[in-house]
Amino acid sequence: MFQKILIANRGEIACRVIETARKLGVATVAVYSDADAAAKHVAMADEAVHIGGPAPADSYLRGERIIAAAQATGAQGIHPGYGFLSENPDFVDAVEAAGLVFIGPSAAAIRAMGLKDAAKRLMQEAGVPVVPGYHGENQDPEHLAGAADQIGYPVLIKAVAGGGGKGMRKVTRAQDFAAALESAQGEARTAFGNPAVLIEKYVEKPRHIEVQVFGDGTRAVHLFERDCSLQRRHQKVIEEAPAPGMTAAMREAMGAAAVRAAEAIGYKGAGTIEFIVDSSRGLRTDGFWFMEMNTRLQVEHPVTEAITGVDLVEWQLRVASGESLPARQEDLTITGHAFEARLYAEDVPAGFLPATGRLDHLAFPPGVRADSGVRTGDAISPWYDPMIAKVIVHGPTRAAALQQLADGLARTQVAGSVTNLAFLGALARHKGFAAGDVDTGLIERDLEALIAEPALSPAVTVAAVLAGAGIWDATAEGFTLWAPLARMVQLERGGEVISAVVRLSGPGVAEVELDGTAHACRRQQGRWWIDGAPSGARVVVVGGAVHVFDGGCTSFALHDPLARDVSAGAGGNVTLSPMPGLVKAVFVAAGQAVAAGDRLAVLEAMKMEHVLTAARDGVVAEVLVGPGTQVEAGAALIALEPEA
Repeated sequence: MFQKILIANRGEIACRVIETARKLGVATVAVYSDADAAAKHVAMADEAVHIGGPAPADSYLRGERIIAAAQATGAQGIHPGYGFLSENPDFVDAVEAAGLVFIGPSAAAIRAMGLKDAAKRLMQEAGVPVVPGYHGENQDPEHLAGAADQIGYPVLIKAVAGGGGKGMRKVTRAQDFAAALESAQGEARTAFGNPAVLIEKYVEKPRHIEVQVFGDGTRAVHLFERDCSLQRRHQKVIEEAPAPGMTAAMREAMGAAAVRAAEAIGYKGAGTIEFIVDSSRGLRTDGFWFMEMNTRLQVEHPVTEAITGVDLVEWQLRVASGESLPARQEDLTITGHAFEARLYAEDVPAGFLPATGRLDHLAFPPGVRADSGVRTGDAISPWYDPMIAKVIVHGPTRAAALQQLADGLARTQVAGSVTNLAFLGALARHKGFAAGDVDTGLIERDLEALIAEPALSPAVTVAAVLAGAGIWDATAEGFTLWAPLARMVQLERGGEVISAVVRLSGPGVAEVELDGTAHACRRQQGRWWIDGAPSGARVVVVGGAVHVFDGGCTSFALHDPLARDVSAGAGGNVTLSPMPGLVKAVFVAAGQAVAAGDRLAVLEAMKMEHVLTAARDGVVAEVLVGPGTQVEAGAALIALEPEA
C-alpha cells in the first residue's frame, strides 16, 4: 500500500479521496489554486502545495506542476479524481515517466475509449452491443432503405453535416422511408450544402443505465448498474442504484457486456460503461446499446458503494498499489436501494444559470451521506463547477430510499446562494419518478411544474418577522423584550417590501400583524407556536438576511427604508452581468446600432458560456468592459443611449 499520495483535484472528490486514504493510514497531499487557498480539501489534507492561478488552465490542468508537487513531497502515486486531467492519457504517460503511479487505468486504455467511433468498433469486436446504424458513404435511396430495414424501425435519418434538427426525420414505417429521405436530403442540401445522411436506430423512450466496472489489468468484475436517466440537457440530476424495473436476465446481460468491454482493453481501476436503453417495451436484453466508457471514477459512485458495501476509492488504492481484484463476481451482491441528488448553486427560475455566493449557512440532516467540498462561510467560486454537495441516501427498498431522499432534501439547509434544492425536492416527490417511470425526457416534460415556486406560507413570513424583531431565538420562557412593546419590522423579498407590526402582550407571547391579519405567537416547549400550530422552522439571521428553513429555504432581506435603490433610473439602458464571470468576447462598439436580441457579449462562468443580448433596439453609448475582464454579479457591461 502507498505511504503517501497526491490528489490532482479539488472540491468534494478530493475530500472523498482523503477520507478513504486516512482510513487506510495513507498520507495525502492536496494541490490548490489561488481561488482555493482556504478550501476544505486543503484543510483536510496532510500537506498542500500551491500550483497556480484560479483558472484551471493555470493550475489544475498544469500536469507538470502537479507532478513536481508529488515529487517534492515524496508522494508515490497520483489520484486524478474526476474531471481535469483524469482522462488525459498524456498526463498518465508523464506521471509514469516521472517514476510515479497513476491511480487509474493505463494511457492505452484511456486512448482506446477516447474516440467514440473507434470505441464503438472496438466494442463490436468484443461482442458488446452498439446502437445499430449506417454511417457509410453509399447514398443510394434503395441502399439506405435496405439499411433501415436491417436496423429495424423506428429509425432516425440524420444529415451528416447536421445541426439544429435540420435534415433530421424520424421514420416509423418502411412505406414512409422514401418520402422522409427525400425531405431530409432536401433540407440538408439547403441548410448545409450537403445532402448526405446517416441512418440510426431511434430509441423511443431512452433510459441512461450505466454499469460500474473494476479491473486489475487482466480480470474485471461489475458492481451492478446505476440509472442516470433523470437528466436535464444531458446533465445528470438524480442517480439511483439499482435501476428500477431491472430484471435478473437484463442485469446479467448488461453486466457481462460491461465486463467484456473492460477486459477487451485490459482495464485497471474503476470505470463506467454507459448504455442507452429502449424502455418503450420494458427492459429487454435486446434493447440496450453501448454509448461510451468513462475511464475514471464517476461523480455518482456513492450509490454503488451504498448498495454493495464496497469502498471504490479503497479498491482503487489497493489495485494501483499492486494487489489483485479484492473480490470475485460471485462475492458481490446488492443490498437495498440508493439515491444521489446533486445540490448545485444555480438559479433555477433563470434557466438553471450557475450562481455564486458566500455560504452563510450549510447544514445536512442526520441519516444522509453528504459528500461536499465546501463549508459554512466558504464561497462558491466562479472558476469551477458550482456543486455544493451530493446528498446520498440508502434504504431497504426503492420506495423507502426515495422517501428518505425527499425528507433529507427537505431538511437540508443552505443559505447565501440560490440553489436547486427546491427543484431536487420536487423531483423526489414526482409521482412518475416514484413509480419508476423514468426516462431522459421526464424533467423537460414536467419542467414547469417542477420549478413552480410554492405559495409563501404566512407562518414562514411570521417566523421571519419574529427573527427580524430579534426574538426568534429567545430560549427562556420568561424572556422580556424591548420597550416600547410594539415595533415595526420590514422585510424585503423579490423586490417587494413586507411590513409587519410585532406587539408583545406578555412573556413569550406576541402578536404579529401582517397584511391586516393578526397572528398569535406563543413560545412554549422550546419553540414558537404560530396560530396554534407548532413551528418546525429553523431560522438563521446572517449578513442582513433572514433565512427560514421549513421544508425548503425562504430568504428575506432586512429592509432599510433609508436605503437607496442603486438601480433606479437605469431604465433598462444598461446590460448588467447576471453572475460573476469572465468576459470572453464583446461584439459591439460605441455608436453601433443594435436590435433587441442582438448579441452584445459572451460571459464565461462555471465552465459555461452565456450570451448576453440587447433588451431593446437602440444605439450603444459605451462599452464598459473588454475581453478578459473579470466582473462581479450586477456589474455594468454595455450602456445604450437613453430612449428619446
